[in-house]
Amino acid sequence: MCPDHIIRRFAGVFVLASVALGMFVHPGWYWFTAFVGFNLLQSSFTKFCPLERMLGAIGFAGCKRRA
Repeated sequence: MCPDHIIRRFAGVFVLASVALGMFVHPGWYWFTAFVGFNLLQSSFTKFCPLERMLGAIGFAGCKRRA
C-alpha cells in the first residue's frame, strides 16, 4: 500500500513527461499519456494499481508490500 499522494505525484510526473516528449520528440508518446490515464481510471473502479504494486515490491519509501 502506498499513500495516495505518492501515486498522484508519480502519475503527474508521467503525464507531464509524456506530454513534453510528445511535443518535442515524437507524437507517439501521447499513447503513454493515454496509458497513464487509463490506468488511473481503471484503478478508481477496481482498486488495483500496477504502480502501487511495483513501488511496494521494491520497498519505495512509504510503500508496503501487499500480502
